[in-house]
Amino acid sequence: MRNVILVCLFLGFGFFAFAQEEKRPDYYDDSVIEKQTISEEDIETYKSDEDFDYTEAKKEENFLDRFVRWLRNILTQFWEAIFGVGTASGFIYFVFRILPYILLAVLIYLLVRFFLKVNSNAIMGNTQGKGEVIYSEEEQIIKNEDVNALIKEAVRQKNFRLAIRYYYLLSLKYLTEAKSIEWQPQKTNEDYIKELKSTDLRFDFENITKIYDYVWYGEFAVNEVRFESLKLPFESLHKSIKN
Repeated sequence: MRNVILVCLFLGFGFFAFAQEEKRPDYYDDSVIEKQTISEEDIETYKSDEDFDYTEAKKEENFLDRFVRWLRNILTQFWEAIFGVGTASGFIYFVFRILPYILLAVLIYLLVRFFLKVNSNAIMGNTQGKGEVIYSEEEQIIKNEDVNALIKEAVRQKNFRLAIRYYYLLSLKYLTEAKSIEWQPQKTNEDYIKELKSTDLRFDFENITKIYDYVWYGEFAVNEVRFESLKLPFESLHKSIKN
């Protein structure tokens, strides 16, 4: 009996759903479809509108781009001639792609390092603060000037960077007078380090050279407290030279 009731209910619901589906009304779109035409004037209007200009602008190569491209072509020809790797792929291709940039970075590093190490014998006065101290070329300072007086004047005007520079020139003056080095305008600080035969003097001179490069070429700001600490290695070297 229970099964008969379930069958009747199932058939009843199915008939009700079918009846609901049959009663759903049909809708028709009776609007008139107009054919749209595009004239030449419309096309020209869109062409002159920058918002519809999808032309990709080509980036103009600068000097660096041309140099990198030239260097890459040279390297490609070189590797092709030796290994025949013009169509290289994978890791080798990646190496060839970045190699010009690595070489360029090395070249820039060497140039910067060279200019930092070269003595500034042609550089004239670089003044700082309210009191301006105009200094002459290194040769004039080392051979003819009272460098200790220049140091005191720079300290008095609180131009401590310039005082460190004078301390370094005074060190070169003392080493020259002691015949430990032969001062020449074209020589670099590295040349003087190699000339020093005394291990102790060479170590101390290397130390003050690092301080000098850091303060003077690196434009490191030096206050009075810092200056009192930085001048100690210079004074220690001067005592060693005189002894």
